[in-house]
Amino acid sequence: MLKLAVFLLCVLPLASAGGLANKVLLFPQKTDNSYVKITPEKPLNLTAFTLCMRVATELQGKREVILFVYRMPEVDELNVWIEKDRTIGLYLGSSSAGVRFHLPPLSTFRTHLCFTWSSSTGLAAAWMNGQRIIYQKYKKGLTIRSGGTVVLGQDPDSRLGGFNAEQCFVGEIGDVNLWDQVLTAKEIQGLYSQSTSVKVPNVINWRTAVYAIIPGSIVEVVDF
Repeated sequence: MLKLAVFLLCVLPLASAGGLANKVLLFPQKTDNSYVKITPEKPLNLTAFTLCMRVATELQGKREVILFVYRMPEVDELNVWIEKDRTIGLYLGSSSAGVRFHLPPLSTFRTHLCFTWSSSTGLAAAWMNGQRIIYQKYKKGLTIRSGGTVVLGQDPDSRLGGFNAEQCFVGEIGDVNLWDQVLTAKEIQGLYSQSTSVKVPNVINWRTAVYAIIPGSIVEVVDF
């Protein structure tokens, strides 16, 4: 039965649309099948990045919560998690050894999160509401490979299957944007304050993103 479910997830057409300006994705309850696929503007062949999002969640229990997945056919290349101890974990390059950031707990108020990383320096950082947490060294010299799939809401253990309801996201997520460079502190603070002068995202642009929701999913697209 599980094999059949995974097969159907892979072959069923997705309900697709473009652009999420002034919208959020609502994941209203725990499931093991509801997710959203995002099509990047260009391949994620990255030696540096800035990944930002706005998140609100009521999940307070001691379980893992997935925030962002970039999945290759066989392994993950870029994951962001709320860990069981409520730290935020960033994982790159198919590694089970991530870097963890001690941030204030997320809540039902939308929180602006950003993550930056550079292969040339190995410096990784997390930002909450425009403020940077201490730098950490992580994966110097790595290149994040192209050819994967960006998923919100679930953590696939295969290309688009093998989901676990105890890891799914529940809440609202929006303004998911990705650049192929490390933005400056001023630019990240501008993102938080929604300044109109911020660089246009060139890998994932929430305003114009092509997204796909699996038919029968409980995910909803709602206004801010």
